[in-house]
Amino acid sequence: MPQTASKALVLFSGGQDSTVCLAWALQRFHSVETIGFDYGQRHRVELDCRPRILAQMRRNFGWSGGLGEDHLIDMQVLGEISDTSLTQDMVIEMADNGLPNSFVPGRNLLFLTLAAAVAYRRGIGSLIGGMCETDYSGYPDCRNDTIQMLANAVSLGMDRKFEFLTPLMWLDKAATWALGQELGGAAFTEIVREHSHSCYMGDRDQRFDWGYGCGECPACQLRAKGYAAWQTL
Repeated sequence: MPQTASKALVLFSGGQDSTVCLAWALQRFHSVETIGFDYGQRHRVELDCRPRILAQMRRNFGWSGGLGEDHLIDMQVLGEISDTSLTQDMVIEMADNGLPNSFVPGRNLLFLTLAAAVAYRRGIGSLIGGMCETDYSGYPDCRNDTIQMLANAVSLGMDRKFEFLTPLMWLDKAATWALGQELGGAAFTEIVREHSHSCYMGDRDQRFDWGYGCGECPACQLRAKGYAAWQTL
């Protein structure tokens, strides 16, 4: 299928960042599809959040009329070969290499490559992800250089031009909350708070001002800190 500049594919996990990226894409592209990955993550509850967020988006926002097909890719093999706190039952801590053991080697590289393969078939040239190197856990596959070099490699390897867009790359979490409010107002912020999931422990029992989570893991701490900072802006 020929590529169409007005079409985009959003890497949509069900988390805060990818939900904001989805709203961002819907205001900029005529047609937006979504893709998620089941890689044996401990916080698999995020995959259960995805359809609820998509339903809320379709129900509450006129610009979600461009929201198209959702794709869910089985990547259980990544969890099987990974020895990390996101795919195994272990305490989240710093590893000897200076990275948190929540880092899943190759995750974003595989996500973007497989997303590009789907985009190739769907005639989509723009891939959008919530990677960020401003306010993050130090994952090397979230860095802008990594993402843009991969975009070049994928474009060469598939002989089609792809652009990998990362609208949150230079935003901290407070700015991400602010961007969501700017894109969809209080109604969208409430969708992020109530339905998106960031907690590495997969906790949906405890409710805070910023949403559900354990309140202790790095993802919860980043989200909570960003929410508190946004409230003071």
